Amino acid sequence: MGHRPWQLLLTALLAAWTLAACASQPHTVELNGQRYQVELALDRESQMRGLMFRDHMPADHGMLFIFPDEAPRSFWMRNTRIPLDIFYFDADLALVSVAENARPCVVQACPGYPSEGPARYVLELNAGQAKSLGTKRGDVLVLNFDPESP
Repeated sequence: MGHRPWQLLLTALLAAWTLAACASQPHTVELNGQRYQVELALDRESQMRGLMFRDHMPADHGMLFIFPDEAPRSFWMRNTRIPLDIFYFDADLALVSVAENARPCVVQACPGYPSEGPARYVLELNAGQAKSLGTKRGDVLVLNFDPESP
């Protein structure tokens, strides 16, 4: 028996709705048992912009930068309005180092916050999270999504 046009349309709409619902699921990570909803910075433009010009970020939110390779990284806080903890993770998602309480900066020559070793992933959270979580070198970041197809 053939399908009626409305059945095909309904099937297509349900498939599109299911795909949209999956795509809109928030990306989350876990560090030392604490879960954070993260925005992803995957391309150069979003990585350069980062969390600039934001006045607030919910306590359980952050931004995850995913780079194509592992290399020494350095971040700065130019035009960033909220203090942050910047976590650097290697390709195996092990914590390399943390820049705690990186302060907002509005001048031209802002200080840099370099990693203490090569990093592929960088997580920015509200300042104070590193201390609250008791993070230490080697702690593992858990990604609750596939970083190759976020």
